[in-house]
Amino acid sequence: MSDYLVAMEAAWLVRDVDDIDDAIGVAVSEAGKRLNQKNKEYVDVEVGVTGCPACGEPFDSAFIAANTALVGLLLEIDIFNADTEEHAARIAKSEVGGALRDVPLSVIEIVETEADDDEN
Repeated sequence: MSDYLVAMEAAWLVRDVDDIDDAIGVAVSEAGKRLNQKNKEYVDVEVGVTGCPACGEPFDSAFIAANTALVGLLLEIDIFNADTEEHAARIAKSEVGGALRDVPLSVIEIVETEADDDEN
């Protein structure tokens, strides 16, 4: 069994907002509260990045139309003792999806991590 870092992308809607920075702040805050309850921080929440179609430079994944923002969030979670990468992805989607009902999720990267051998 191996340990994995699973990165997912989530599409978060923020209503009644005028500014991109406010939309990003609200999205990260709301997602963080729902994912990391009871002083257990196990999911890292950040704003995602999208490449500019013209120049390729990355920019924050957020768009506002009609005072409603769509913010792309990057969610990272450590999964321990999974059989395969696919197994780790299923566990991650189950854990995160349970807290973020009705939020579209997509696994974008899975990285096998080294197990800590701190036995004395």
